[in-house]
Amino acid sequence: MNAQIPAIRVGNGFDVHAYDAESPLRLAGLEWPGEPGLSGHSDGDAVCHAVVDALLSAAGLGDIGGLVGVDEPGTEGADSTRFVRLALARLAEHGWRPVNVSVQIVGNSPRFSPRRDEAQWRMSKLVGAPVSLAATTTDHLGFTGRGEGLAAIATALIEQV
Repeated sequence: MNAQIPAIRVGNGFDVHAYDAESPLRLAGLEWPGEPGLSGHSDGDAVCHAVVDALLSAAGLGDIGGLVGVDEPGTEGADSTRFVRLALARLAEHGWRPVNVSVQIVGNSPRFSPRRDEAQWRMSKLVGAPVSLAATTTDHLGFTGRGEGLAAIATALIEQV
């Protein structure tokens, strides 16, 4: 067996949050006025959370809970783009950098396509590599289809520097 670590690796991340009409919506690093927010200890940005897990898992560096803790007082209400920056710093410390990230958002709202380009630009700038975003519904099946929450699935490709 070859113990050498490949110079390029793939990781996946998944996050889900229930809708919370009392909170502002932050998704893909953007604010979405007039939309119900996502519940969570931080701002609930499921896209950022899934991206963090995808990046860390690709490098074999754990997950968001190990990076920032899920109930830490200092992360209450935090802007989740901060978590992405922390994950990128951890990757860099271990000699990795992102090549690209793809994220699939699953939910009935917000209507994502009108802001797709803006969200992709924001996330790509944040990650320092291309980030593609797509959105779908589940045709009224499951918790996302019933309008109870939103999920995000991310895949990250990283390379050694």
